[in-house]
Amino acid sequence: MLSPEQVRQYILDNLQCEHVEVAGDGHHFEAVIVSEAFAGKNRVQQHQVVYRALGDRMREEIHALSMKTLTPQEWASR
Repeated sequence: MLSPEQVRQYILDNLQCEHVEVAGDGHHFEAVIVSEAFAGKNRVQQHQVVYRALGDRMREEIHALSMKTLTPQEWASR
């Protein structure tokens, strides 16, 4: 079973991020991800960027991931 910290590290290892928070119970996770890679993309495209970063883990280890994706500019204006 994965920990939220492991999921956070998987994201950080494969996606340049300014901020990542992950919470969860080992199967279902919630994440806040701030990355310049999201600039100019809609929410679906942003989530696809994260899914690509997680690769096979999304099919094999992570059963559900709820995401809030933000650009650094959106994060700063919160």
